[in-house]
Order: sequence, then C-alpha cells, then structure tokens
Amino acid sequence: MSVDNYYVPAQSKWPIIGAVAVFLMVLSTALMITGNDASAVLFIFSSCLMAYMLFGWFQTVVQESQQGLYSDQLNRSFRIGMLWFIFSEFMFFAAFFGALFYVRTLAIPWLDGDGAKGSSALLWPEFSATWPLLNTPDPEKYPAPSGVIDAWKLPFMNTVILIISSIFITVSHHKLKANQMTAAKFWLALTLVFGISFLCVQVYEYIHAYNELGLTLNAGIYGSTFFMLTGFHGAHVTIGSIMILVILIRMLKGHFDKTDATSHINNPDSDHLFAFEAAAWYWHFVDVIWLFLFLFVYVL
Repeated sequence: MSVDNYYVPAQSKWPIIGAVAVFLMVLSTALMITGNDASAVLFIFSSCLMAYMLFGWFQTVVQESQQGLYSDQLNRSFRIGMLWFIFSEFMFFAAFFGALFYVRTLAIPWLDGDGAKGSSALLWPEFSATWPLLNTPDPEKYPAPSGVIDAWKLPFMNTVILIISSIFITVSHHKLKANQMTAAKFWLALTLVFGISFLCVQVYEYIHAYNELGLTLNAGIYGSTFFMLTGFHGAHVTIGSIMILVILIRMLKGHFDKTDATSHINNPDSDHLFAFEAAAWYWHFVDVIWLFLFLFVYVL
C-alpha cells in the first residue's frame, strides 16, 4: 500500500476491551470508597485487563508503522490526538488544583468565621484556620498530622531530578534526529534512570510521612489533597517511565535507525519519530505539573 494513501485499520477488539477495563477500574474505585471487600480483586483484574489492552494495541500500531502503512496525514492525526490527550490530563490535574484552591482560600476560612458563610464557625468554635491544616475541626475523627514534608529536602531533590531528566530526553531527541543512535540511547536510558529515581524518592517520602508524621489520606483535608495530587502525579511518572522504556527497547531493536537512502522503506519510523516525540511530550508535561505541585503543595 502506498504511504500517500490514508491507512484505514481493520476491525479491532482493542477499543471494546479498553472500554470494559476503564469501566471496571472506575467501578472498583467506587467500591473501594464504600469499603466493599471485592474492590481490591476487581481493581487488580481491571488493571491487568488494561495492561493487556495497552500491550496488544500498541504492538499492533508498532507493527503497522514498521510495515510502512502510515502516511504523513495519519502522523498528523497521531500528533493532534496526543496533544488532546495531554490537554485532558492537564484538565485532570486542574480539577485537583482547583479543589486545593477552594479549600485553602474559601472552605477553611469559612470554618473560622470568615466571609458571608462564616456562620459555619458555630460548628467548631475552637477551630483556627491555618495552612497546612495541622488542627482539624474534628481531631477525633480526622486526626491531624504532627508535621508536613520539608519542601527543601526530598521534594526539592525530586524537582531537580525531573528537571534534569527533561534535559536528558531533549538531548536524546536531538541525537536521534541527527542519527547518533548510541548517544540517543544513552541519554534516553539516563532519563529512565532518573524517572525511576524520582519514584524511589517519592516512596521513601510516603513511608516517612505515614510512619513519622502521621500524614495519611485520613489526616484531614491537607492529607487527602496532598496524597491525591502527589499520588496521581507519581502514577503519571510511572506511565511516562513505561513509555520511555518501550521507546528505548524499540531503539535497541533498530526501529528508528537510518542506514541509507531507502531506510524509510525498511524502517518506516526513521523519518516518523512520533512515538519518541509522544513520550517526550508526555514526560515534559509530567515535569511541568510537578513544578506547579512543588510550588502549591510543598512551598506555599
């Protein structure tokens, strides 16, 4: 098939499998919130189903790309789709940042008697509005943490790690476009190492928060917003690291090599680096979100 034509893929089972996996993941989360015993099993099953769908679907896409079935028009469609996906992820985090803003600037001051809804202060007259919230209105039901994470220790370390990793993946991209494959693989591998290092530091931070500070999901609104924002960001770093690992494996297999004038036929991805670019865009997005998170969750 000529690459000048728009490739229409055959019927696929992957969209329906993905839809079922997403539905079961949402259902398991809802059951988990209500304390249903079956939620953990359902969540594990839905996660495995999602992993199966992603592995199978992307394997198909890679095979189609290697066969030279994708045209420039389809590559533009891929790029537009990835941009919309990143935008949807941005709005996902915007909702949590919005909740954090609402709590800090409106809800907590209201409980302390501020503004038109200050009558809420009658519920807990001894409550005093502060942030981070280390004195919850109902300490028996929602015990406050004894302290918060120092922004200029582990969080700052992770900030430096992510910024450096963004530089590494950018260097790798430039080396790839210059067909310096050894250097491109090296810098991409370093990016992956730094991504995994970020996750290790975050796990250590969580252990410290739970065991030494009493900072948990049940530690009032500060604890819940802290873990929702940092936890979902950690999940996105994990996804980004997996994407980088897959691209690194593809590079090691020679999917992006340029060997001669006809290499585009043998290696269709040599001039269509969308797979690498998509992973790089996503990684930069994760890094930018962390900068906002570091500022508004840890510092301010």
